[in-house]
Amino acid sequence: MTPEYQQGLIVRALGGFYYVKTPGGTYECKARGLFRKEGISPLVGDRVKIQLTGQQGFIEEIDERRNSLIRPPVANLDRLVLVVSVVSPPPNLLVLDKMIAIAEYKNIEPVLAVTKTDLCEDSSEYDRLCALYREAGFRVFAVSAVTREGTRPLREYLSDGINCFCGNTGAGKSSLLNAIMPDLALKTAEISQKLGRGRHTTRHAELYELEGGGYIADTPGFSAVELSRYEVIRKEELQRCFREFAPYLDGCRFTGCSHTCEKGCAVLIAAGEGRIAESRLQSYRVMYEDAKQIKEWELDKR
Repeated sequence: MTPEYQQGLIVRALGGFYYVKTPGGTYECKARGLFRKEGISPLVGDRVKIQLTGQQGFIEEIDERRNSLIRPPVANLDRLVLVVSVVSPPPNLLVLDKMIAIAEYKNIEPVLAVTKTDLCEDSSEYDRLCALYREAGFRVFAVSAVTREGTRPLREYLSDGINCFCGNTGAGKSSLLNAIMPDLALKTAEISQKLGRGRHTTRHAELYELEGGGYIADTPGFSAVELSRYEVIRKEELQRCFREFAPYLDGCRFTGCSHTCEKGCAVLIAAGEGRIAESRLQSYRVMYEDAKQIKEWELDKR
């Protein structure tokens, strides 16, 4: 039988099998042994070339990745939706800034979804939070999974590419996902039942297609703790992960400025004049000090 070759997208990975969506349908495939020899594992989100012989499929080639995450194991993300509640619990700006920096480092567009707007008695609280990150250059959606306020614009914004949700426990991540994609809860429950274990205890990864286009990856998301545990930024590269620093990086008096305490630092001057938010600068300083404690061999290992 003559082999047939097709290009496709890995939409699910489970137990050594990869489910590849192609123009001709979705096929269950195995990866060729050469990937294992080279220390490469196909990931959900990979664009691949597969060989079909009858009902059997094999992954022959993996296109170059734009980015990838270790956990969840997903490649070629377009957006990381950072879910942060305005109340119950209140936002932790340092944690949020860490997630944003990792997304920037990975060449993934950070998008903020500020949840529980219906529980906020004083609208100025979430107005300040939204303004803080919009002024820093990020897309921000104020949403409520209860009233559905803001969920339609967010869903429309995610209608192309591959998106992944991230947020701490209690931020309303799962509720928001189900408001955006109501049949998602049924799909994840069905998968858990088939696996015989809870959805949160497996590294199973899958892309769920949104009505109208776009995918949501590895729902119901993952936490900031997981993100920071597996993804690390070198201190020399951290400045590029704060996009509002960019106009000032070449204006510092000294080469190799850390932007933490130096005289003549253009970033610090901009912060002092209110052009960079003080909370963002403080997050950068904390992350820079943390990065200094990580040894090079640890970075290489990760």
